[in-house]
Amino acid sequence: MDSAPAKRRKLAHSEPSSENVLQSATTVGLSKHRIFVLEAEELLEEAAVDYAAAFPGADTLLGEIKTLIEAIEPHEPLPLVEAAHKLEKKHRLKVPFPEPRPPKDCNYKVAFAKPTQFNVVGSYVFKTMVETQKDHAIDMIFVIPAEVLQEKDFLDLRYFYKRAYVLAVVSAALKKKLGADADFSFEYLNGNPLCPILALQPKDKETHQLVDYRIRIIPCSPDAFFPRAKLHLGASLVRRVEEKESGVASKPTPFYNSTLIAEGSFLTYLKIIRQIEKKCAAFKDACVLGRIWLQQRGFSGAVSDGGFGHFEWALLLALLLKGGGDGRGNAVLSTSLKSTQLFKAVVQFLSVTNFAEKPYVLSKSDFEAPPGCGPVIYDADRQLNIVFKMSPWSAALLHQQAKWTRSLLNDGTVDQFSPTFILKTDTPVYSFDLVAKLSHFGSFDHAAEVDSRGKAWQFGSKVYRILKRALQDKELGERARLIHVRTPESPPWQLEEKPKKQKSTDVEIGVLFDPANMARSVDRGPSAGPSTEEKEECEKFRRFWGGKAELRRFEGDTIRETVIWNSTSPFELCEEIMRYILNLHLRIGVLEEDITFNGDELQDLLQLSPADSLVFNTTRKAFADFEKDIRELEDLPLHVRRLAPICPELRHASVKLPTLGPSKSGPRPMETVVSFEASGKWPENLAAIQRTKIAFLLMIGSLLEKAKEGQVKTWVGLEDAKCDTENLAFLDVLYESGASFRLRIHSDLEEILLERQVKDKTQEQHVRTKATTLLAAVRRIHTHLPLHSQTISTFVTRFPALSPTIRLLKQWFNSHKLSTHFPDDFIEIVALNVFLSPYPWDAPSSPNTGFLRALLFLARWDWRTEPLVLDTGGDMPPVDRAAIDTRMEAWRNIDPSMNHTVLFVATSHDATGLAYTSYDGHAKPSKVVATRMTALAKSVSRVVKEEGIALDARRLFVPSLKDYDILLHLNSKVAKSTLKTYPADNSEDVAMDSPERYSRFKNLDERTGKAFLPLAQHPAEAFLDHLSAAYSGALVFFRGTPDDMTVGGIWNPQVQKKKFRINLPTSYKPDAAAAAHDSDDEDEEQGVDVNLNKEGILAEIARIGGDLIEKIDAKGL
Repeated sequence: MDSAPAKRRKLAHSEPSSENVLQSATTVGLSKHRIFVLEAEELLEEAAVDYAAAFPGADTLLGEIKTLIEAIEPHEPLPLVEAAHKLEKKHRLKVPFPEPRPPKDCNYKVAFAKPTQFNVVGSYVFKTMVETQKDHAIDMIFVIPAEVLQEKDFLDLRYFYKRAYVLAVVSAALKKKLGADADFSFEYLNGNPLCPILALQPKDKETHQLVDYRIRIIPCSPDAFFPRAKLHLGASLVRRVEEKESGVASKPTPFYNSTLIAEGSFLTYLKIIRQIEKKCAAFKDACVLGRIWLQQRGFSGAVSDGGFGHFEWALLLALLLKGGGDGRGNAVLSTSLKSTQLFKAVVQFLSVTNFAEKPYVLSKSDFEAPPGCGPVIYDADRQLNIVFKMSPWSAALLHQQAKWTRSLLNDGTVDQFSPTFILKTDTPVYSFDLVAKLSHFGSFDHAAEVDSRGKAWQFGSKVYRILKRALQDKELGERARLIHVRTPESPPWQLEEKPKKQKSTDVEIGVLFDPANMARSVDRGPSAGPSTEEKEECEKFRRFWGGKAELRRFEGDTIRETVIWNSTSPFELCEEIMRYILNLHLRIGVLEEDITFNGDELQDLLQLSPADSLVFNTTRKAFADFEKDIRELEDLPLHVRRLAPICPELRHASVKLPTLGPSKSGPRPMETVVSFEASGKWPENLAAIQRTKIAFLLMIGSLLEKAKEGQVKTWVGLEDAKCDTENLAFLDVLYESGASFRLRIHSDLEEILLERQVKDKTQEQHVRTKATTLLAAVRRIHTHLPLHSQTISTFVTRFPALSPTIRLLKQWFNSHKLSTHFPDDFIEIVALNVFLSPYPWDAPSSPNTGFLRALLFLARWDWRTEPLVLDTGGDMPPVDRAAIDTRMEAWRNIDPSMNHTVLFVATSHDATGLAYTSYDGHAKPSKVVATRMTALAKSVSRVVKEEGIALDARRLFVPSLKDYDILLHLNSKVAKSTLKTYPADNSEDVAMDSPERYSRFKNLDERTGKAFLPLAQHPAEAFLDHLSAAYSGALVFFRGTPDDMTVGGIWNPQVQKKKFRINLPTSYKPDAAAAAHDSDDEDEEQGVDVNLNKEGILAEIARIGGDLIEKIDAKGL
């Protein structure tokens, strides 16, 4: 009965929150698009800023600043240099003149007068800030009076010199009055060196600590003060002295010109955004979503962060809503759209409009952008390029990010929200296949440049143009899909100092490979024909490529300009090209340390190379020969229907390359399964079927040895079976060439009989349970693994980086001693997931990015509530996905403690979700091990985020042994001595007639030691299997590869102390303290307390291991 009062009950019927609606949506199974809308609404609620709490006293301080500026005493015009000198001497500050500073003999004057207008602009006014943004700042502009300026001040930085002087006057006055209550500094407005501004960070009046927001004071020019016709993108408004003297035409200054127009457009665009805000209810929310999307991708309004931030997003959206966005004066978007629809519309616009290559004009106009003016979205009504701060590389990156997001939002089968708004994608090692750092751009000569964005930007622009020609030439075949340059940001500086130089002198270059072309070692240039046009093309080619260009004849007797590269792997090729071309044109790379490359460190750890695929293909060919030999056996009673591989070596997924040929330890057999045509002669008894399989294996082995006499040796081996209804045997086949295979037989009738037992309710429960376990094992080996191998083999061909990514990921599991708890097919499916569901990126083009993204997925995967679903067939309907979610929810309800089902992984060929994560009726991995995997993956992701390209990749593969309670150190010599498969391994070093070549035992003749030995199981592997079976309740063991000679163990805390009873799970001993305490209590009816006998268990382990164990380290014993 509800005891709440009526008013409370009435409140309960109010509109539900986004969080409650979202939970309802996931329960009833709404579409991904609808869930995306609900999650976006919830995000808007959570990201909203409490302005009263975040900006205490801001409005009062803004009013005080306005009053203080208005109270500044005006003065008459004085020569600029003289006025600046007086101001600096009087107030001990430096006027923040842009570079180059005004010459001492400049003859124009500067004055100060009361500003004509004040206004607060930006996110603070529109309430579109978010909690997670890097900096909370309030922008306050004041308009410089027209009488202080002259119409021709747009030339040669005159306006910007006067602007800097006015800002210095205001800064001196404010610091004099508010110096004790705030910190003052200069900084560049959005990193624009032409526009210094004053940043004021208040102090708390009680604690005198700096608060978490700043107020930025921005001077600007009156609206349309300078004639817009003279400020077009092709105008040359900054003339150097030598150009004035010689009369040579100056280069266009598009960035300078657009900055001048933008200086007079603050209030104009403020009015436009205000109008749209009133017309479109969802405008503000769409701007917030855009801010978050840009922020997660590393974009902001600063030049060093791409030059496209929240203001550019809001202005673009407003202009598309206002009218004129289609170039004919019509509105592109309707004001009745919702926030998510507006967000998707802007993303769609950015994804289809490549304004870095082709200018886009808003509103009807005959505007044509001059060449070389960079990215252009032109507001024809106000004659401003609203993306003038963007560079060609940042525009290309924004375009690519928008394309990836559009692809994500069009995919209704995946989670759209987290990759769009939650996951940060600005870490270079996740986004680019190669990251190069160019050092010491300070030596770059930029005297010939007239751009005003600074030395670092000019250097980066030159590098980008050269690399774009070298790596993205469409005629040669684009090696790179994207090239991005990151320049250092400009730091703020104190009022009494000169502008600080950029903190770093390094420029980062990120390259995203095109996997189809990056591995190409020959670049075919233009044809060396007789025509004038062909000769000009050849000359241009030779001029760019220098001495590397040479003439070569190709098929069809065509002669072409050609460039030949020596490297073979995509990374090495890109490095070779970049070193050569930058050295040729910029003299960068003469010293090795001038350029450092990051992106192949992980591949070096495993010595991955393009030649590895040839080894795997050779192994596949050996399997094809083995299949052919089996099918050609004539005396088999049944025809072979299928022979399928089920091991990693035969699907390009083993950590180590498969070895074919003699070796000291011998080859590991590659597992296969064979199924025959249907027959009614199989016995209808499970035990009899297993014995029939043994007979089949003996027959196959005998026939193979007879058909390939002297080339093949076979043995029938016995499984470690616990009952006679399990598979009892396998056939090992060893070829003289070194290829070895392990063959098991599949019987359809066996599966049918097991299904009958499972469904037969008249059977006892333990019989049905055992049949369920056997049926799962049969289906795993004979159905699941062949289909999985086929899937991985297919996608390895489709994605060149998939195979090395799988091998790196397995090596990581091995290094951290997790691989014994995770089936190979699970690790492979995790790696495949980042290729089939790569959002918010595209499919990885290199092993490094694939590996790091796989670990990022493991770090973020909430396997307790979310299944991993892969549409490997490409046609999984939504109904099947919903059924998988329902099945996992049912498992969690049945088994909330996750004792039987931990990870839930489903694919197109296995919707049960258990084939990849259960083995022999038990969860593999257990909950404890899965938690450890997640913790290790989170540690890796944190280190990658913190250190970026400076990360030493070897650290990711160093295990932490201090976490284990015991360490078993195994003897590698003993292990190797049991693995000999071939005759004496020193036979090549001993003479044929030497007695040392034969056995040292006199009763054995010279034939001894020449025959092949049976393929042995690795002793460490067999030892660990035995320990896991014997002590699974007391200890959890961890081990990596078969060559890992250190086994870790953790005591199970749940079995440390118990009451004595019969059939305890392992060895216990009486608790001495408890026994002494209870010795006088004869009426005690409860059991005696016992503790885990750790010393006894370790002694048993040492006895079982024998010579294989070198030593045991135990913590606390």
